[in-house]
Amino acid sequence: MPRYALPFSSAFCNTDILEAVHNLTIANHTMPDPPLTPFGEQQCRDLCDRFPFHSSIRLLVSSPLRRTIQTTLLAFEPEVSRGVKYFALPEVQETSDLPCDTGSNLSVLKEEFGNRPVDLSLIPDDWDSKKGKWAADHVAVEARCREARRWLKSRDEEHVVVVSHGGLLHYLTEDWTGSGKFQGTRRPFLRRVKKMLFPNAYDPWYTGTGWENVEFRSYHFVEGDEGNASLEETEESRHRRSEKPLTTEERTQLRETVTKDAGEPLKI
Repeated sequence: MPRYALPFSSAFCNTDILEAVHNLTIANHTMPDPPLTPFGEQQCRDLCDRFPFHSSIRLLVSSPLRRTIQTTLLAFEPEVSRGVKYFALPEVQETSDLPCDTGSNLSVLKEEFGNRPVDLSLIPDDWDSKKGKWAADHVAVEARCREARRWLKSRDEEHVVVVSHGGLLHYLTEDWTGSGKFQGTRRPFLRRVKKMLFPNAYDPWYTGTGWENVEFRSYHFVEGDEGNASLEETEESRHRRSEKPLTTEERTQLRETVTKDAGEPLKI
């Protein structure tokens, strides 16, 4: 149980809909590991202002992609300033193998962030290969998310922030609630017309995740589940987003529906 009277032990934040260069147009999806735009940086500062638990965070963790490292340093600047430990964890990198979702070589990250307060020691040289353990398929993503949960659960810190990507966070939390929320279901006819007129325009209604823009949710580990290190969203967090909790059977069925093409490359 948390040592503090807070309704969470781990807070997870989605940054994938923050404005990075690849969000501006589909053509930019070919850009490798794009950074945040100035507007994306401002979104981070806004998140910093409204995040209510800064004083109790004891560990920061993020995907090693540039936009998630930038987000963590900006949105959780109070934690960074007081010396809270911050790890870039390769297991929570993006799911797909698109250039925009593939991280930079470790040497590049060291050059760019080597003098910043982020620990890159957990990143192996092949983390950006998108092969083997790092492959863009459901089996590999599920395995490394399970490894990430076990690592998080093994830590001594009670309150942790994990900054990652909308698609990955469904795997990490094993919570597929709302996973089809932004799959382009709003006004499909207008979307088709827009696609015909502006084929390269970014579509904000097709984000591949149920996590909203700079959304944060709070989870705690399920007691007695050491092997899988399962997570459960807190009641306060569900109330914050007006979401009814699913039963274990409903979560399993939803996961099977979403990952029915297991083994094929992910493009979410």
